[in-house]
Amino acid sequence: MKRMIVTGSSGLVGSEVCTHFDALGWSIHGLDSSQRAVFLGPEGDTRWNQKRLQETLRRFTHHELDIRDRQSILRLVAEIKPHALVHAAAQPSHDRAASIPFDDFETNAVGTLNLLEAVRRSCPEAVFVHLSTNKVYGDAPNRIKLKELATRWDYDDPLYANGIAEDFPIDQSTHSLFGASKLAADILVQEYGRYFGIPSCCLRCGCVTGPNQSCGELHGFLSYLIKCNVEGGLYTVFGYRAKQVRDNIHSFDVARFIKEFVAKPRCAEVYNLGGGRENSCSILQAFARASEITARPMRYEYQEKNRDGDHVCYISNLTKLKSHYPGWQITKGLDDIFRDIAEGWKGRMV
Repeated sequence: MKRMIVTGSSGLVGSEVCTHFDALGWSIHGLDSSQRAVFLGPEGDTRWNQKRLQETLRRFTHHELDIRDRQSILRLVAEIKPHALVHAAAQPSHDRAASIPFDDFETNAVGTLNLLEAVRRSCPEAVFVHLSTNKVYGDAPNRIKLKELATRWDYDDPLYANGIAEDFPIDQSTHSLFGASKLAADILVQEYGRYFGIPSCCLRCGCVTGPNQSCGELHGFLSYLIKCNVEGGLYTVFGYRAKQVRDNIHSFDVARFIKEFVAKPRCAEVYNLGGGRENSCSILQAFARASEITARPMRYEYQEKNRDGDHVCYISNLTKLKSHYPGWQITKGLDDIFRDIAEGWKGRMV
């Protein structure tokens, strides 16, 4: 039986990967210590999702382990010798990182180094999949010429008609401390791939979303927006006239791509993984779609000041990814995503 380690296994992507590969017959070892509750408060707690995995999956083992615990990571990887390791654990908040810089860097950068070194020592043939972020590009995407439409911003440069590709610059921009720590991890994964030959990839994700996310104002844009709508809460918009754009990808489609990569791995690859242009929407457009699906008006307030380093418009160019893995396509459109998240929040309110 093939073995997989999934870090951040109680989070959105981690839990989706556990579920997906458990159904494929893999033995899944999930690493999580619910640090999200420490970083983001009670709304970030993922224990409920850990319990769901333990109750529903057939071949899942939970390990209460922080990826910053180097010796424990080295021992566990040596003991399990996984065929694949999916690294989804992180300090996930762009905003929160500034107030906890050591926790942020030690989790995102040093934690990744601990895992890479453990794999190099014990099972260098294992496939290493790292969940990176589009924040590695910093705020440089804001330099692209934009046009303001009635309900959204969009690119006004034909070079970016299909979105941002992997050769977009990563330096000389403001990343946020979160973006900097994730970039350090991203580079480490590439280096271990090239230097030591470890089959590996960095998935520079756009807005990954879905019904199993423990989100809050500081993390989980779309899930939090829909949560506010379902519960009648007040959503705060930060700048850009609520026309800032994100491309949204369901965690199910992320897990499907990871399956493709694990089956046919490459070395030190980088992929921009998001919903692409078809799954992009602005905050104003998300308000309208959420209200249409739930039949509830959206309550929100507007603050003129945008978040530091925030993207005005970000759309992932999926050309490279699809050329390497033509069997993979987006299966969850925006309507599917909005409905799944809304139903998920309604189910948690019961």
